[in-house]
Amino acid sequence: MKVVVILPTYNEKGNIERLIPVLEEEIFPKIKNHAMHILVADDNSPDGTADEVRKLIKKYANIHLSVGEKKGLGAAYVRAMTYAIEQMKADVMFEMDADFFHDPHKIPEFLQKIDKEYDLVVGTRYSGGGSIPKNWGLHRKLFSVFGNLIVRTILTRFWIHDWTGGFRALKKEVFLKEKEKISQFKGYTFQVAFLHKAVQDGFKIAEVPFAAKDRMLGRSKIAPVEYIINLLTYVFISRFWELVYSPFLKYAITGFIGYVVNAITLEVLFRKGFHPSFAGAVGAEFAIVWNFIVNNFWAFSGYKITKPFKVLLKFPQFNLVSLGSLVIISTVLAVGTHFFGVESRQIFLVVGIGFFVIPYSYSMYNIFIWKRWHISFLEGLQKKLG
Repeated sequence: MKVVVILPTYNEKGNIERLIPVLEEEIFPKIKNHAMHILVADDNSPDGTADEVRKLIKKYANIHLSVGEKKGLGAAYVRAMTYAIEQMKADVMFEMDADFFHDPHKIPEFLQKIDKEYDLVVGTRYSGGGSIPKNWGLHRKLFSVFGNLIVRTILTRFWIHDWTGGFRALKKEVFLKEKEKISQFKGYTFQVAFLHKAVQDGFKIAEVPFAAKDRMLGRSKIAPVEYIINLLTYVFISRFWELVYSPFLKYAITGFIGYVVNAITLEVLFRKGFHPSFAGAVGAEFAIVWNFIVNNFWAFSGYKITKPFKVLLKFPQFNLVSLGSLVIISTVLAVGTHFFGVESRQIFLVVGIGFFVIPYSYSMYNIFIWKRWHISFLEGLQKKLG
């Protein structure tokens, strides 16, 4: 495959003249099964970055240069990726900073993931041995860690550990699918938006940990206040509309009716003399069949299971997942009524379902039953479960 490493630049002359020889002489020779190229996307740098690249083009034939107006990081990447696909016929593209913040020696590991049929590979500073620069001040470390955690929490995709980073490899199909939706993001919010759209559309995503290093030359281009405002605006608004249009709302309605079934059964059996934990478990079992049928044909209709053999395979799995819900509900009811009396049974039924069962079951449905979420470290188990 033809691989294009895209380096967005603005006043990076000193860094680009150091990075390109490292890529050409240390990294690319180790990669045997891909044709490696470099595309520098320069935003009319006044320091002569483009002129330095033109000098390097005379030495290395696989370097290209795209010069455009300075409109922000996102605009530079959209311009460069379009150029890479249309002019260079790229199959895979890298997003990578030119200031050595991203470790170029990790490029082969990214390509190994691409060779394993992943569509998008994300460099992570927050898991698997990755790290942020040790020489950063405490305020900058907190800004980085908690900023990323806020994004993960609001978007509720915790299996992706680094949302705000810009070290990535992606197949051209990912960009072509998302181009229209991400072109509106001109600045650094582009990185979060691009990854979020790719997750929403079901692309297979993997991670590669790396140790980030602070730049030695030049200055960071991020404007902290503007970035924070734009980022929070995006994640809150996106998550709101995602919940409105995603299966979650339908799942919640289905689950609420299941709760009604559960509650009625609990009350009827309790009044007939059964213990609340047993009555709650029976009610939950009645709700399982309802939940599977309605979720399959309504909430997760885009991933509907229709083949009889697949239904026979998935329904026991659904029951196994639901067994966890039964255990949760029974445990919460048993503990709650033990300490607060049987009169609190309905309160603890709500607590068990709202705070434990809903997050648990929705995640399991998306990962193992209808497989809307592709999680790299669970891929083997997902395949085994059919």
